[in-house]
Amino acid sequence: MPARASPTGFKPLEDTKLFSSVKLGHLRLEHRVVLAPLTRMRGTKEADGVWVPNDLMVEYYSQRASRGGFMLTEACPISRLACGYPGVPGIFTSSQIAGWRRVTDAIHAKGGFIYCQLWHVGRATTPGLLGGEPTLSSSHIPITGNALDNSVYASYPPAPMTIEQIKDVTEEFAAASQRALQAGFDGVEIHGANGYLLDQFLHDNVNIRDDSYGGSIENRCRFPLEVIQAVTRAVGADKAGIRLSPFNYFQDTRDSNPVQNWAYLCEQIASLPEASRLSYVHMVEPRFDEVLEEAAKLDSLERDTQSGKTANSLIPFRNILQKGEVKFLAAGGFNRDNAAPKADSDSADGVVFGKWFIANPDLPKRLREGLPLNAYDRATFYGADPPSKGYVDYPAFEPGSIAPTV
Repeated sequence: MPARASPTGFKPLEDTKLFSSVKLGHLRLEHRVVLAPLTRMRGTKEADGVWVPNDLMVEYYSQRASRGGFMLTEACPISRLACGYPGVPGIFTSSQIAGWRRVTDAIHAKGGFIYCQLWHVGRATTPGLLGGEPTLSSSHIPITGNALDNSVYASYPPAPMTIEQIKDVTEEFAAASQRALQAGFDGVEIHGANGYLLDQFLHDNVNIRDDSYGGSIENRCRFPLEVIQAVTRAVGADKAGIRLSPFNYFQDTRDSNPVQNWAYLCEQIASLPEASRLSYVHMVEPRFDEVLEEAAKLDSLERDTQSGKTANSLIPFRNILQKGEVKFLAAGGFNRDNAAPKADSDSADGVVFGKWFIANPDLPKRLREGLPLNAYDRATFYGADPPSKGYVDYPAFEPGSIAPTV
């Protein structure tokens, strides 16, 4: 594996806020180290577009469960036509529900908690991955580049969703949230980030509609807010959260005024009636980007800042949400050095880890006790041959073991 690991001799973090308890909706967490929603593409194919959780996935999630710890699943398609990637189990068939039940049972047996992340990819797919059906989005603008089936996105521009389709997908989110509870999940997280369907309505470079779902910030936030209200009606506000990425560049999303846009969205979330008010919002740090290196992303945001368009911080959104007692999770570029300060400064109620949790199934223990970290293998993040490689073969810490160092 590449030599990308932490050196030994780190200070234990057990006395930091990262290892204090916190109430998250109906759950009482014993620590604030959260497993990120990570698309690992290891499901078993049952039919075209239908992938189910398998034994390997039960092992993977169980390895990373801890008493009082909070986990998020990989993004789960809410319907056959919400799918975009192979190997990703959804939450729309009885076999998927049964498969996820095995995962949730294994996590609960270790005293952990897990939410199902609900996903509709929108334009981030092609008809070849949808059984020939057209892709949907806020507008007709395609993503640049190629899809996973090597087809060119521009050859299959998405169809702008009709009002009826928007209503139908809203109800699909609600129905999927109920199926997630049937599968034993403790709650659900709405995927409203990273250039997928709901995010395609939020960003004004993608959403060029001229109806009640486009144009103004209020209109562009309408669809996500309707999904929030539908999901909370279906499963309860104390069992629901949402992921957002105001400063996202992934999949050609760049908003002209993300601070104003997502501040408005957060104000609306915080002011919803208690029965509809999400228990948390999960946001991606500005520094994180799926393509750009951190320095390049921050340089780009700094240029926007100089023109008065953005601010390089999630703190304003955190402050807005606190007024409605909505908890805040932060993700993107966290490690053992910057995670504890994030929690200690009250900038977040939980810190979400991706690559370091991939490589260290016992990450909370390692951070708590100041133990060395395994290196991660980026080449195996999105599938591998065999599928177990880079998935369930990372060892838990054993006394006397030595992790690679940079």
